[in-house]
Amino acid sequence: MYFEIYKDSRGYFRWRFISSNGRIIADSAEGYASKEGALNGINIIKSYSYNAPIRG
Repeated sequence: MYFEIYKDSRGYFRWRFISSNGRIIADSAEGYASKEGALNGINIIKSYSYNAPIRG
C-alpha cells in the first residue's frame, strides 16, 4: 500500500491511498495549491487515523 500525490485537471495537488491490488482506498477531498500541502494532509491522516473510532 502506498500514498500517491498527483495534480488534478485544475492544477491542484491531491493524494490517494492505493492498496496492494491497485485499488484506491481513500483520496483527498480537496485540492492543495502546493505539494507540501498535500504532504501535510497525508501526514495528518497517518498521525490521527491509527486510533480513530469506528462508528455505525
